[in-house]
Amino acid sequence: MIPIEFLRQFRFGEYAIFDFVVAFIGIYLLAPLFSKLFKKIRLDIPKKNWLFLTLPLGIFTHLLVGNITPMTRDFVDIGGHYILKIVIIILLFFGLKGIKVIKKK
Repeated sequence: MIPIEFLRQFRFGEYAIFDFVVAFIGIYLLAPLFSKLFKKIRLDIPKKNWLFLTLPLGIFTHLLVGNITPMTRDFVDIGGHYILKIVIIILLFFGLKGIKVIKKK
């Protein structure tokens, strides 16, 4: 069996590519379930929007549970990493753009 440390050694800057791949595959597989669950509370979230929201939700979740990853640390750093912040805000914008409120019949 391949240890996870081996898989996480391949990096894009200081971020592990393995973490990105697992996050996006996980959201891709869970998006239909999430979309059905949110329809019950009258929100129509297309499956592609979940892919845009993967990184913003990941950062929010890591902040919520107190697990500070390198990306979370870089995002909340007020002194730099502006490209990361711009990318996350753009992803958040495109993720929220297609969400619609379902009106009662």
